[in-house]
Amino acid sequence: MKRMKFATLALAASLVMANISCSNTAKGTVIGGGGGAVLGGILGNIAGGGAKNTAIGAAIGAAVGAGAGAIIGNRMDKAKKQAQMAAQNAQVETVTDANGLAAVKVTFDSGLMFATGKSDLNAGSKSDLTKFADVLKQNTDCDVAIFGHTDSTGSDAINNPLSLKRAQSVQNYLSAQGVSSKQFKTIEGKGSAQPVADNSSEAGRKQNRRVEVYLYASEAMINAANKEAQQ
Repeated sequence: MKRMKFATLALAASLVMANISCSNTAKGTVIGGGGGAVLGGILGNIAGGGAKNTAIGAAIGAAVGAGAGAIIGNRMDKAKKQAQMAAQNAQVETVTDANGLAAVKVTFDSGLMFATGKSDLNAGSKSDLTKFADVLKQNTDCDVAIFGHTDSTGSDAINNPLSLKRAQSVQNYLSAQGVSSKQFKTIEGKGSAQPVADNSSEAGRKQNRRVEVYLYASEAMINAANKEAQQ
């Protein structure tokens, strides 16, 4: 067992040193093969261009085998391509969830969605979200998490509820377009607590004003993938 763990860590280290870019399918195969969430986080940084392992992920009671990881990775490859086509004004990237499985992160620029200090969606963003809703409806076995973020301008008393209201506005609009309420597992406002850029510059503050939508494997998808891999 110690030799297996060492081999897994050695593989992770070699991939990091080589700075390999791989598909979700290939990444899922390695993750499912025994690396778990730790290796998944390392590989996620490679495949996602630096995107870190995220806290989203279905609660599962069984291990995910290599075959199941590859199946889920393939599903997420397809979902990512669909999201890129639908949400052309958003950033779409690969991340890994808390189970070390491939997931898709879609980042919408709040400045393109809302007026300053407001949480009502503008007409342009509704058009984009209508197309994105079709992606979610084509991937009903993906769970969805939505997080609103602000820059550090203003106080937490303003930023925290504003970020939550913006996340809720996105969820409400997607639901109105026919996305099942069962898919939405997490809707949160993070305020300015999780910046991705320096708040001391306008360019940095612009990046920090965002709404993130995650598509990740539901428990049903994981169970189905495990079953398919055993056939």
